[in-house]
Amino acid sequence: MNADDRTEELRRMKLEAIQSGGPERIAARRRRGAGTARERILRLLDTGSFVELDVFIEGAVTGHGKVNGRDVYVFSQDGEVLQDSLDQAFAAKLVKVMDLAMKNGAPIVGLYDCGRSAERAASLGAYSDLVFRTVMASGVVPQIAAVMGPCAGSGAFSPALADFTIMVKGSSRLYLAAPNPHGNGEDREIAFEELAGARTHAETSGVAHLAADDEAGCLEMIRTLLSYLPGNNLEEPPRRPESDRDRMDEELTTLGAAAFDETFDVRDLIEHVVDGSDFFEVSPWWAENLVTGFARLGGRAVGVVANQAAQLGGRLDIDAAAKGARFVRFCDSYNIPLVTVVDTPGFVAGKAQEHGGVVRAAAKLMYAYCEATVPKLTLITRKAYGEGFEIMCSKRIRADFNFAWPGANIASWAPAGGLDRQDVGSPYDAALAGHLDDVIEPAETRPRLVAALQACASKREGRPPKKHGNIPL
Repeated sequence: MNADDRTEELRRMKLEAIQSGGPERIAARRRRGAGTARERILRLLDTGSFVELDVFIEGAVTGHGKVNGRDVYVFSQDGEVLQDSLDQAFAAKLVKVMDLAMKNGAPIVGLYDCGRSAERAASLGAYSDLVFRTVMASGVVPQIAAVMGPCAGSGAFSPALADFTIMVKGSSRLYLAAPNPHGNGEDREIAFEELAGARTHAETSGVAHLAADDEAGCLEMIRTLLSYLPGNNLEEPPRRPESDRDRMDEELTTLGAAAFDETFDVRDLIEHVVDGSDFFEVSPWWAENLVTGFARLGGRAVGVVANQAAQLGGRLDIDAAAKGARFVRFCDSYNIPLVTVVDTPGFVAGKAQEHGGVVRAAAKLMYAYCEATVPKLTLITRKAYGEGFEIMCSKRIRADFNFAWPGANIASWAPAGGLDRQDVGSPYDAALAGHLDDVIEPAETRPRLVAALQACASKREGRPPKKHGNIPL
């Protein structure tokens, strides 16, 4: 065999490898709006940047490329291959790309689709190596999981362990045990969707941080999310040119004048403060009484945690505390400053919350804020009562700069109905007690926060040496 023959053989073998499942199955996937494993990667990455690895090993497509010009490692499970019937080469292929991501300090994006394997019993320990690498990569490089098809049993652990999990409505499912495995037809599809679909996990369980309408929307969410994140835990988040630093916004004066029994969407406040009014919310449909997401302030990426008075009056509950704690810990892991917007009378009361472990959940959020060493800015807009004031990044748990609007009410207890709020605890009393750095006009919120962030951008704060803390369950 001469050199030309070997080249032709190589081309033929690679062509066969990229036709996984055969033309008919690929065509069927396209008809229902689902791409192949390789097509999904090509749509995610910058054009022409994908470099594929281990092309001859079936079960997944892996490699590296760029998103918005920055390095990313990626794997995409091939739903047309029965993955549980494959040998250890399949698992090793996924593990290799994760090891490369950690070694080279770049985010890892996993596109999950167990396909025809989802309802079969997985080989014993088939995904254990991948789960172990997912845990080892946690806090080292950002991990984003997109569930783009059925993903079941032990195959569900890795996407659930990722920093952010995105699902596609109508096509993705994430579950440990299948409902009514002997059923068929439309009833079975409905049961699967209600048990394990994107809406269920984005609205009820909280497992999914985002739910996309289709695959294109899912991939665009990944690209946007990556734009706020550093490549690894030793880097600073990407910066953009600073603009409009000193912008005063009179719309905030209107929000600042809102009565305590009025409700407004805290997203409006956030968008009036951050760069370009751009706010990328995560977990928007779960625990809606707390808003979390990413924005930029003076060109720097920040994580925003805000009470939502339009839901439960801004009161915190078990789910909101858990949501906030995980988001705060992620930001702290990757050097992303935190901006906390406070408007809460405290926690939801009642037997259901107490029996469900609200004390434990509240302690988890308090732990996360205490543990965080990134720059921490806090703005109190209206209500900050009792444990709600303490837990939302107060001065005593080492916030760097704490501000309040002049109409804010800060007190160790919630006022009784009809009592004038200024008789309970004005922001000036809190400032005199050292709980605030300043009381500011609502319109000047943006320039004051930008200046505060710049002042503590190079912050270094140590913690006692230890293996790790023991966060509440």
